[in-house]
Amino acid sequence: MPPFFPVNSPIVAATLLLLIFLSMVTWSIALFKLWKQWQARRDDRAFNDTFWAVREWHDAGKVANASKGDIARLAQAGFAELETLSDTQQDLKHSGAPQDVLERMLRQQLQNIQRYHERGLAELATIGSTAPFVGLFGTVWGIMHALQDIGSSGTASLDVVAGPIGEALIATAIGIATALPAVLAYNFFLRRLKVHLTDLENFSHDFLRLAQKHDFRL
Repeated sequence: MPPFFPVNSPIVAATLLLLIFLSMVTWSIALFKLWKQWQARRDDRAFNDTFWAVREWHDAGKVANASKGDIARLAQAGFAELETLSDTQQDLKHSGAPQDVLERMLRQQLQNIQRYHERGLAELATIGSTAPFVGLFGTVWGIMHALQDIGSSGTASLDVVAGPIGEALIATAIGIATALPAVLAYNFFLRRLKVHLTDLENFSHDFLRLAQKHDFRL
């Protein structure tokens, strides 16, 4: 057995390797999502500062098309739908009141953004809920292996029992250490996502109000 694994059972060693891999996945997802959220907040802040400083509705569409970020994507979808409505489309997709058509498009775009930011959350939740059980499996298997060795040796003194049992408990400790960051990261990103979706919904309402003010035309 490699020296960095203080265990004698290959099953327990494989369990520890799996937990280390899950821990690496957790930190990779967390760091990647932190970076993407920082980018999104920066782009949204820049877009809001520019968009709400515009005086003309037509110029606001140009600002949206030249900007990046989730709110800008929402505005781009809205202006694209307004341009389609201005062309008096008669297909089923654009049937109905202009406000209903525009509201549906904004809602669909918001759901697409939500699905994009939800990527990785399922993995974090899965790791957070299963890692302790993976560690517990390694511990149980290690204890079984240790008891078999103790039985074959014919002695049950404290020196003989404590070592193998202590080695088996390492799997549970690593399982808990793997699950905690995953659970904390999941709760953190879920909370940030809810706040972000609220900002997007607020912008959607403001966009609808402005579009209605300009008779749903560019």
